[in-house]
Amino acid sequence: MTNLKEQGYFFPAEWHRHAATWLSWPHKEASWPGKINTVYSPYSKFIKAVSEGEIVCINVADTVMENFAKEQLLKEGVDLNRVKFYHHPTNDAWCRDHGPAFLINPNTVNKKVIVDWGYNAWGDKYPPYDLDDVIPALIGRDYGIPVYHPGIVMEGGSVEFNGKGTILTSTACLLNPNRNPHLNQAQIEQYLYDYYGAEQVLWVSEGIVGDDTDGHIDDTVRFVNEDTVVTVVEKNKSDENYALLQTNLRELKAMRLLSGKPLNIIELPMPSAVIYEGQRLPASYANFYISNAAVVVPIYRDKNDNKALDILTACFPDRKVTGIDSTDVIWGLGSWHCLSQQEPEV
Repeated sequence: MTNLKEQGYFFPAEWHRHAATWLSWPHKEASWPGKINTVYSPYSKFIKAVSEGEIVCINVADTVMENFAKEQLLKEGVDLNRVKFYHHPTNDAWCRDHGPAFLINPNTVNKKVIVDWGYNAWGDKYPPYDLDDVIPALIGRDYGIPVYHPGIVMEGGSVEFNGKGTILTSTACLLNPNRNPHLNQAQIEQYLYDYYGAEQVLWVSEGIVGDDTDGHIDDTVRFVNEDTVVTVVEKNKSDENYALLQTNLRELKAMRLLSGKPLNIIELPMPSAVIYEGQRLPASYANFYISNAAVVVPIYRDKNDNKALDILTACFPDRKVTGIDSTDVIWGLGSWHCLSQQEPEV
């Protein structure tokens, strides 16, 4: 087995300067049944916010999809000189989970490499996913950089990094038998060490209600600097998320970083339940994306939107914190972080 950690590679924190952001253009009607056309405006607003500080690379099926995407982007005033299109057909839009994991080592010949984890659409929930599964390898081919294949299932939304050796994840997701039933917790940790360049894995238990990924960490707990996390909490004791998120909070308070220091914990509210066609959707302010120019936060036309934006503004004094309406986007069961994957600068 390849050990990228021993070769000096690591996965940087999301606030590390980006060379680009990668996306896969939304096109799968079944992901936003009856509402996909409502997604393009907020999605294009997201691209505009991110493209002000870095190049945005978008996977599209072909010239027809590329031209459609350009039309949508121009409607929102996106500078197309800041956007690059790659003809990489996908099954769906969730680039955080099927996109490339870029690792860097400034002190070697190949300063940037890609890890291509296996992808099975969150436990074989939404076949087919064959096109999504090969996206990292296609990008590695285009870039002419090495691509490594650990041979196990891993999704970008299931892991959170402080850039200093610590990964946060959840047992609800990574220990789910629909991912890697042949591996135990210690074996999964070893893969995270070897292929992300990590030294410590901290585990919370739970995800939020409505999350079809079985508890991705990017809906619940996020690093905002190397020793500080924001974690969502539900104040309403009768809400079904209340107990789940209290469990995570207790676990976070008991954690220690590699330095021995406890985590600085900042509580982030949850929006009121977002329900569409009788289904509770995984609406969370934690699904924000940290880009060079902005921190883009999903908002939901909710009384807690401004409170969440104020808390995150205090966490990121060096970046503009921007809320973009995610009420239609969340019908796809994910938001800005789920849709994007950063490419770090070396």
